[in-house]
Amino acid sequence: MSPLRILAVLTALALAACGTPQVSVPLGTVTSANFSDRKPHEWTGRTPQSYAVHGIDVARFQSPLNWGEARRNGVNFAFIKATEGGDLLDPMFANHWQGAGRAGVARGAYHFYYFCTTPQVQARWFIQNVPKTPGMLPPVLDMEWNPFSPTCTLRPPAETVRRHTQTFLRILKAHYGQQPVIYTTPDFYEKNQMGRLRGVEFWLRSTAAHPSKKYPSERWTFWQYTSTGRVPGALGDLDINVYSGSAASWDSWLARRQVR
Repeated sequence: MSPLRILAVLTALALAACGTPQVSVPLGTVTSANFSDRKPHEWTGRTPQSYAVHGIDVARFQSPLNWGEARRNGVNFAFIKATEGGDLLDPMFANHWQGAGRAGVARGAYHFYYFCTTPQVQARWFIQNVPKTPGMLPPVLDMEWNPFSPTCTLRPPAETVRRHTQTFLRILKAHYGQQPVIYTTPDFYEKNQMGRLRGVEFWLRSTAAHPSKKYPSERWTFWQYTSTGRVPGALGDLDINVYSGSAASWDSWLARRQVR
């Protein structure tokens, strides 16, 4: 039995002993996606469904999930919005974080970057609100333009964007012991030449084509392929994602990239 499997079994036993419901499915065990899509895209080439490991991302826009049902139906991982800028805490973070953890979902927290606040202030805000939890996924930095902000329409030069990104990543890596993952969109990636960053893993949004079409030559670990997904245990639309590797490699990725 792998160290990850042993940890999952011990965690389940400990939860049972203290009267807390056991995890729905052991952490790292891959469940098949039983999802649908309200507005499905007609994929050409390699489809999202051909990938073995699926997951979701959630924020305050999603009501409380039945995480156990979602886990049994293919939610193997979840990225949960924690913070934005230097003073906003997502009001659903604690609910989603605790529910995902109890259900055996590999969970990670993400920060939505705000271009009118320094990366140092934002990194400290994230650290203040996201406990360093053994087994959590590496933190995620969400880098995209926000056209809906009523107070900040600043769009710095690409060099400044990359420099602020590196500062934020460096602070979080020092605290959590893992290099954060970067989430981004096609226009932001291209405009700011995010491919020039080195030593990072990407979570890429691409809802109308495979990432290889939207991000030529870029390697990726996670792909967000729809924002209109439907998942058992959740109400309304959800963002759905896939992991780039096989079910077998998912176990080794978790073992290597989980926070200790």
